[in-house]
Amino acid sequence: MATQRHYQPTAVPMNIPSKAPGPLSLYPVSRLSGSPPEVSDASTTAGSRTSGYSINSPSFSSDYESSSASLSGVDVVDILSDRMQDTFDPTPLDRGLAMQAQASGKLNAKQQELMELQALAQRRLKGVRANFSDGLKVARETKRDLEWTQKRVK
Repeated sequence: MATQRHYQPTAVPMNIPSKAPGPLSLYPVSRLSGSPPEVSDASTTAGSRTSGYSINSPSFSSDYESSSASLSGVDVVDILSDRMQDTFDPTPLDRGLAMQAQASGKLNAKQQELMELQALAQRRLKGVRANFSDGLKVARETKRDLEWTQKRVK
């Protein structure tokens, strides 16, 4: 009967730095402290191409921990805010917002004026309809009077 073997992966504690918003080449070198971990010769083998890092090797984890600890002094938010303040000019944005506010105000005024004119047109239309219906009544009465007069004349 075949025996089953259960392999449990060994956990190696690692400090994983937070993901930077962009490549590190965007940041000035003078602000970065630390260097990448050293490549150990023990993790490379002859005849195979490996990256030189082995997760199970103690040299990788200690090098990685020391380099990430030295990079923890870099404040990405400060770097990005400094760069944003240096490169971003809010003046065109402010002008655009002012122009948009003016256009919105003009549009609202025109809309209000149109609503007032529409109300005036509706009042006038009611008056014209009333006058038209009165005119129709007068025309019918005149027609009846003419017919009555024509009958009397015959």
